[in-house]
Amino acid sequence: MTIQFKTGLMALALLGSTALGAMTAHAADQEISWIYCGDKIDPIHEKYIKEWEGKNPGWKVTPEVVGWEQCQDKATTLAAAGTPVGMAYVGSRTLKEFAQNELIVPVPMTEDEKKSYYPNIVDTVTFNDTQWGVPVAFSTKALYWNKDLFKQAGLDPETPPKTWAEEIAAAKAIKEKTGIAGYGLPAKTFDNTMHQFMHWVYTNNGKVIDGDKIVIDSPEVLAALQAYKDITPYSVEGATAYEQNEIRAIFLDGKVGMIQAGSGAAARLKDTKINWGVAALPLGPSAKGEGTLLITDSLAVFKGTGVEDKAIEFAKFITSPGPQGEYELQGGAGLTPLRPSPKVDEFVKADPSWKPFIDGIAFGGPEPLFTDYKGFQNSIIEMVQSVVTGKAEPADALKKAAGEIEAFK
Repeated sequence: MTIQFKTGLMALALLGSTALGAMTAHAADQEISWIYCGDKIDPIHEKYIKEWEGKNPGWKVTPEVVGWEQCQDKATTLAAAGTPVGMAYVGSRTLKEFAQNELIVPVPMTEDEKKSYYPNIVDTVTFNDTQWGVPVAFSTKALYWNKDLFKQAGLDPETPPKTWAEEIAAAKAIKEKTGIAGYGLPAKTFDNTMHQFMHWVYTNNGKVIDGDKIVIDSPEVLAALQAYKDITPYSVEGATAYEQNEIRAIFLDGKVGMIQAGSGAAARLKDTKINWGVAALPLGPSAKGEGTLLITDSLAVFKGTGVEDKAIEFAKFITSPGPQGEYELQGGAGLTPLRPSPKVDEFVKADPSWKPFIDGIAFGGPEPLFTDYKGFQNSIIEMVQSVVTGKAEPADALKKAAGEIEAFK
């Protein structure tokens, strides 16, 4: 059953496609069109496209490279207009919205396929016990700290905080003893503000949604929001002016004591004079183990092309352990591996800075899947901003957000 869209890319696509709504078009026989996000096709994907075509005579995979800013918009607009591509690279957060509007088909996984991934990753593409995409890219976060600033503040430069309480205390010491911000808290009106908060939720055994039940108004999530309030005085001033990459730039300039960031920060830090370390994200009082938000992008197979089954076959091939492992572990890719393997073990042994990004997976959680994902995202951003600016107390802000996101599930 098709639902009414309220916000987000899907609404914009439908508004712009009224005249095309009655049109139907099918991909050419024996061709799988693929909207591929980025500046160019990765050579590893080119290699495996040719290999798959060689094993499937008469079939051709036709990628169309679209820049990151327009990539998902284009896939959405074409699908809503009735002229879908065979498959597209999408943020897994959008799969529920696509599925409930009957624009994509399920991509069910066998038990063996599910077990091949690290824990909880399959959850990023699952709702109603069905998988709606195949993970193709994965990221996690860890804590970076400036060892010199720790030392200047009288802290052990080789011992990062392991709990929120230690993290807040370290931020306070750095701010008071060096005059430099102890922590980089991004709270700009930007999607990453929600992502950053979800890392705190998942390092305290919290949840936002359980099935179709909103469970965000819980002691675990309230504790995360309270920790945000507690660390704000020792963070960068004017947190609502900064998003993740801007905070990272401040850290790279030696002007903040700690940040949570992805593996890309490590690559950049290796070219600086910063004396840094990276460790698992600190844990809240209810944590069961190291956690992080598990963010995946996926290959979604669109409905109405006539090549759905073959597109599913190709999507599973290009993301299978061999091709996917080679794609992830190439130099500079910056992707957290989706699956454990001896090659991953060798990779981490050669570069130990990767270890915390993998250790956090076991107790991590997925981006919550909402029908109106942008509505959910905006409610969380507003909640965070109201707390860090002092306009609302954590309990009140959380209750308000919980009521709002009921409408978005």
